[in-house]
Amino acid sequence: MIIIIFGPPGAGKGTQSQFLVKEFNYLQISTGDLLRDEIKKKSELGGKISSLINKGYLVSDELIYLLLDNYLNKLNKKNKLIFDGYPRNLKQANEFSNLLDKYNLRINKVFFLNIDRELVKKRISGRVVCSKCNRVFNTEIANLEMINHTCGKDFLIKRKDDDYKTILKRFDLYMEETAPLIEYYKSKEGFCEIDGNKEIKQIYQQIKGFIDV
Repeated sequence: MIIIIFGPPGAGKGTQSQFLVKEFNYLQISTGDLLRDEIKKKSELGGKISSLINKGYLVSDELIYLLLDNYLNKLNKKNKLIFDGYPRNLKQANEFSNLLDKYNLRINKVFFLNIDRELVKKRISGRVVCSKCNRVFNTEIANLEMINHTCGKDFLIKRKDDDYKTILKRFDLYMEETAPLIEYYKSKEGFCEIDGNKEIKQIYQQIKGFIDV
């Protein structure tokens, strides 16, 4: 099964993807993680990506496609994948469809996490990420997964692009750009709009219910 989880920054895409990875053994593919991995390499490309992200701008569609294509080409297991935060516009959706065709894959479920702008501010203010395993936690919201985090607190960091002013700028830009994408997937089988304003565990139960159907 191929799953897409998309929604604005702070909607909880990464957290919900991690729940599915843990319970159903999916592989999470986050374009954000792919970009950050490139930044960690300290390449010229990584420097350009870092500058764009920190200013609240989005990375080009062509670059995202290239990173995904290279990643999928190296994968051995392609039957249980979660695409976290991609695609984010109609152009990417069409390119993504072609990319999946290239690897004989098809989308089964599309989850749109719909969340209020003000709640995003609250979530982002407490968000931290483990620099070792890339798992995301929130110090402002009860996060039981933190108990099972074995890397240690020393690896928990605040990402530079998690400044709330930057996030709100990205939120507004995302919603403006993504509105047509929502309508695009609504017309297709497997689309599910999820209330992202609920508690994290409640959101997961909604998602899990659609997967179990």
